[in-house]
Amino acid sequence: VSLIGKTALITGASSGIGRATSILFSKLGANLTLCGRNKENLENTANECRSNNVKVNTVCGDLTNSPIIEGTMHQAIDFHKKLDILVNNAGIIALGTLETTSVEDFDLLMNINIRSVFQLTKLALPHLIDSRGNIVNVSSVTGIRSFPGGLSYGVSKAALDQFTRCTALDFAAKQVRVNAVNPGVVITELQKRGGLDEAGYAEFLEKSKTTHALGRPGNADEVSETIAFLASDAASFITGVTLPVDGGRHAMCPR
Repeated sequence: VSLIGKTALITGASSGIGRATSILFSKLGANLTLCGRNKENLENTANECRSNNVKVNTVCGDLTNSPIIEGTMHQAIDFHKKLDILVNNAGIIALGTLETTSVEDFDLLMNINIRSVFQLTKLALPHLIDSRGNIVNVSSVTGIRSFPGGLSYGVSKAALDQFTRCTALDFAAKQVRVNAVNPGVVITELQKRGGLDEAGYAEFLEKSKTTHALGRPGNADEVSETIAFLASDAASFITGVTLPVDGGRHAMCPR
């Protein structure tokens, strides 16, 4: 897989899957615009990418803010003059049922996990049409399977999967591909930020050995490799796919 000569915009690049994807893309030759909320972590990611002799600029900001989204796209195009790949990775998780989730919490999660993707993709589209580029959305196994205790997150990822399929069909005539990856449990900071403490997270990872057919949680590099494949010309005849990267979790049923 090669991304030499390509330009990519990656959101949520300061940590986890976004950071791993940014570094891998730089190793594969892509020039980058990286977006994230943590300025220090974002610059650390950018500097590691620059060590691979690619051009990198950063935009620090919260994607619940429409002007930040507009500014992100403006800075990406202003710096690189084109866009070939959009990786919609930024997202948050929240635990809770219908009884325990407030409307405000639901709105926040939907704003980040799907509304920001809608707006950023809309802004990217003219540039991706020009380059015959592609989009990779980072969804979740919770988009294709239902789990208790995570209503808002599951709804947002199911919406992202449908958004992926609909936009894939809408843009196909313009030769813009749209795909998604659906990770299972991946060792990042996501669950801790969603409310799990250290002991709860350790228990969660231990349980993941039984909830994934391969007997373990995944790591960010395993997801980034799949994102890179879908974003590359190696996947030139693939669009509208929501691809589980989940150690077989999507295929499992209790017995």
